[in-house]
Amino acid sequence: MENLTPLFIALTAIAILLQAGVLIAIFVVLRKTSTKMEELATEVKTKVLPTIAQAEAMLTEVRPKVETITEQVQESTTIIRNEIERVDATVNDVVDRARLQIIRADELFTRTLDRVERTSEIVHKTVVSPVRHVSGLMHGISAGLEFLFAARGRKNGGSREVRQPVPQDEMFI
Repeated sequence: MENLTPLFIALTAIAILLQAGVLIAIFVVLRKTSTKMEELATEVKTKVLPTIAQAEAMLTEVRPKVETITEQVQESTTIIRNEIERVDATVNDVVDRARLQIIRADELFTRTLDRVERTSEIVHKTVVSPVRHVSGLMHGISAGLEFLFAARGRKNGGSREVRQPVPQDEMFI
């Protein structure tokens, strides 16, 4: 076992050297990373921070303008809304009036048609019916006279032509 002690000591020494190498490698990598981070921080300070400051200055300049624009848009929206409500009320009024006029025109047209129908009935009763009656009476008288004259003509030995009565159509309507 005494022979193994130098071997364990050598193995322990190698392990310590390996750990020291790993620690040195970690230190070197951290140092490089730290250097890069410092460069990046410097770049951020020189490039990004002035840009942020400029943006902040622009925002302070633009903010009143944006607020003014917002107020004007609100006022315009209110005015437009009021005008649309007025136009809507006017259109509704016009539609209601047009509806009333259409109803009046319909009633007028209906009354006119009723009057034309009544006038037609009155004309039919007062003119057409008596004319038909008179026409029928005249037709009967003419048929009777034709028959009477035709019968006399046959008695006198005359060979007159016997006319056949022609049915007459209604005079009109």
